[in-house]
Amino acid sequence: MSSTWFRRNKKGILTNTKDKKETPDGLWHKCPECKATSTVKELHDNLFVCHKCNYHNRINANEYFEILFDNNRFEVLFDNITPKDFLGFVDMKPYDKRILDAQEATNLKDAMTVGTGTMNGIGFVVACMNFNFIGGSMGSVVGEKISRSIDYAIANKLPLLIISKSGGARMMESAFSLMQMAKTSAKLTRLAKAQLPYISLMTDPTTGGVTASYAMLGDINIAEPNALIGFAGPRVIKETIKKDLPAGFQRSEFLLEHGFLDFIAERRNLKNSLSMAAEWFMK
Repeated sequence: MSSTWFRRNKKGILTNTKDKKETPDGLWHKCPECKATSTVKELHDNLFVCHKCNYHNRINANEYFEILFDNNRFEVLFDNITPKDFLGFVDMKPYDKRILDAQEATNLKDAMTVGTGTMNGIGFVVACMNFNFIGGSMGSVVGEKISRSIDYAIANKLPLLIISKSGGARMMESAFSLMQMAKTSAKLTRLAKAQLPYISLMTDPTTGGVTASYAMLGDINIAEPNALIGFAGPRVIKETIKKDLPAGFQRSEFLLEHGFLDFIAERRNLKNSLSMAAEWFMK
C-alpha cells in the first residue's frame, strides 16, 4: 500500500495527516468533573447529569423547559424584547456588536427566556436564564422580562419560577443593569401581595447582582447539587480576607447547612419537587 495512506513507526500504523477523520462535534461528551465519557444522547437521556459522578452540567432554557413542562408543551412569552446599547459602550468590542454576536451564536434575543405551561398539571410561569448569552448576565431585558412575568403570573393567578444561572450584572449596561436589582426585588412584592408563590431555583453559577436580588428572595429557595452560589466569587473573598475558605464554600450543600437554602433538588426529581412546592402554597 502506498506510503501516502499511512506511515509505520514503533507505535504502529499512523494515518497520514491529510487523511485523518475528526470525530463530529456533538457526538461525545466528557464530564468536566470526573472526565468520564458518554455520548451526547446518553447525556441527554440522563437529563444532562453525569452517569458516573452525578455532576449537573449547565443547561439553558430549552433544556429546562423540556424537562419541566408537561409533554414539552409551553408558550414562550415576551420574546420580542431585545437589548439596546444605551451607552455606546466599548471594551474589547462595541456592546452592540457583542449583542449581535451572542444572538447569532445562541439564536436567542437575550439572557432570559420566559415560558408558561403546566408541571404535573399545575400551571406555571417559568423565567429561565441562559448562561450561553454573555454569561447569563443581568441587563435591562432580563429585568423587564422578570417584571412582565410577575404581571402575567398575577393576571393569570399562577406561581412563578425563576431559574438563575448568571455571572451577575451586565457591566456593559452599567447603572441600567444595577437598576434591575431594585426593580425586580420591588416587583416581587406585588406577587407576594397577590398571595402567589415565587420559587427560586439557583443553578451553577448564581453570582453577583442576581444573587443579591431576586435569586435569594424566593418563598422557597432551591438549588441543584454542588452549584456555586454567592455574591463575590471565592477567589475574590480569599484574596480579600487573606484566609483559606472552608471546604465546599459557596456550594449548594454549604448554603443548605447554613440556612440559605430550603432544599437541594437533583434534576431527575426537579419537576416533582417544584410542583409539590407550588401545591403547598396553592391549597
